[in-house]
Amino acid sequence: MGLPGNPHRSAQPPHVARWLSPFVVTCTVYLVWVPEDPPSWPGALAKGLPMLCLVVFLQAVAPGGRSTRLFQGALLCSFVGDICLVWPEGFLYGMAAFAGAHLLYLAALGFSPLRPGLLLPVLLPASCFLGLLRPHLPAPLAAPVAAYALLLALVLWRALAAGGGAGRGALLFTLSDAVLAWDTFAQRLPLGRLLVMSAYYAGQALLARSAASGPRRRPD
Repeated sequence: MGLPGNPHRSAQPPHVARWLSPFVVTCTVYLVWVPEDPPSWPGALAKGLPMLCLVVFLQAVAPGGRSTRLFQGALLCSFVGDICLVWPEGFLYGMAAFAGAHLLYLAALGFSPLRPGLLLPVLLPASCFLGLLRPHLPAPLAAPVAAYALLLALVLWRALAAGGGAGRGALLFTLSDAVLAWDTFAQRLPLGRLLVMSAYYAGQALLARSAASGPRRRPD
């Protein structure tokens, strides 16, 4: 082992990096060259295009089966959500699309191993953040945002229970949504768009990469 004639197997096969390249390119194009204002359909499509690249990535490299299809469905819902959120009047539609994505992620991640001990450390910070955000929310959005936050917390719990890239990806996704909510409703943040979208794209990529790795190993 380790001799020139017996190279170690790469943790990330070359074809995985090759199929992720379009995702990296489209993320860069959106973050560097596409302006946030004024909202436009070309800008909205550029924002969502990385999600379509991840759908193609999973089609090319992931093992087939129900889990892969669920991850692809979640990415397609995210694509719809990305487009809706470009326009302020589309906020509720975007949140509904992302709620659909999280439901699909929940179905893909499953509930085994259960690891209930992770639930409280997830729900406690989520509840505290929601409490801080609540005074800044318009009254009609208070209940939908609370329901969405609970759903996102459940996805984070299940992803942390699965471990690996899924857990890291869900953490970044959660961070992205938290920054977006604070930037939108409480206080505009310097480089808010860059922080939100960088964490979001990285989180989605890690989630997709975890699906491409095949069945996750379960602890005994």
